[in-house]
Amino acid sequence: MEFFDIVIIGGGPIGIACGLEAQKKGLRYVILEKGPIVNSLYNYPVNMQFFSSSEKLEIDEIPFISKEAKPRRSEALEYYRRITTSNKLHVNLFEKVTSISKSENKFTVNSDKNTYTSKNIVIATGFYDIPNSLNIPGEDLPKVSHYYNDPHFYAGQKIAIIGASNSSVDAALECYRKGADVTLIIRGTEVGQRVKYWVRPDIINRIEEGSIKVYFKATVKEIFKDAISINTENGLETLQNDFVLALTGYKPDFTFLDEIGVGFSNDEKKIPIYDEATMETNIKGLYLAGVICGGMDTHKWFIENSRIHAKMIVAAVLEKK
Repeated sequence: MEFFDIVIIGGGPIGIACGLEAQKKGLRYVILEKGPIVNSLYNYPVNMQFFSSSEKLEIDEIPFISKEAKPRRSEALEYYRRITTSNKLHVNLFEKVTSISKSENKFTVNSDKNTYTSKNIVIATGFYDIPNSLNIPGEDLPKVSHYYNDPHFYAGQKIAIIGASNSSVDAALECYRKGADVTLIIRGTEVGQRVKYWVRPDIINRIEEGSIKVYFKATVKEIFKDAISINTENGLETLQNDFVLALTGYKPDFTFLDEIGVGFSNDEKKIPIYDEATMETNIKGLYLAGVICGGMDTHKWFIENSRIHAKMIVAAVLEKK
């Protein structure tokens, strides 16, 4: 059993930033990541382009050079991988944490490969692992996915895309341009206002010209092997369909926080309780970093405004030593 000053759970950009800061300050640390380096970014769509500019995605003031002002997934993967390898960060990949417990003043972290003890824990697990379910019949059919990867897969197919966010709009435009018959199903009255400003006019124009069909103020009632039924303003409609992309958002995994006793706000946002100056929760020595700090409000924290968590947390840990 190894003993550390900090065990960091999650090897995304913010987890890497925490590791870099701990390493610079001479702390004994390890990053535990259940997948590859920056696992969440790896699972983004292959053609994905960030909303943020490259300098806002930088960590530890290490320059991020991209071909365009707003980098793409492949460039981000290269950037964070090079940071990890060049700095020889202590990252254990493909190692899933299964439980965290605390006894007296130390934590025990169990993974599917090892057991660790540590004075402090940082949870930086993001929010991309658990999709928001539709809770309708047929959602478990093989034709349904809550994740989108490559538009080539849907060429020549009738595809229904549920949602009005960046992921839904990107998927709709890419699949349409690869020859898919695309129908957007949107619960609200318009394409989402948070959609990237250079993309939103494109989707609106494609809808207005009829290249991409859309149902506003609509919800999916049931999914069948070769069709879907949707509730629309004009009543129930059934559409022939090959595939469904339910891109309705994701939520953090609160399992570790619940099990160890972290408190949450008493509303649907389920925002964890933490000190805004140190990022320490109501459990002494347990810190939060990145998106998970926003609870169900997953638009509150992202890479560019949570990079500072690394320095705040390590400073707080050093102050207690």
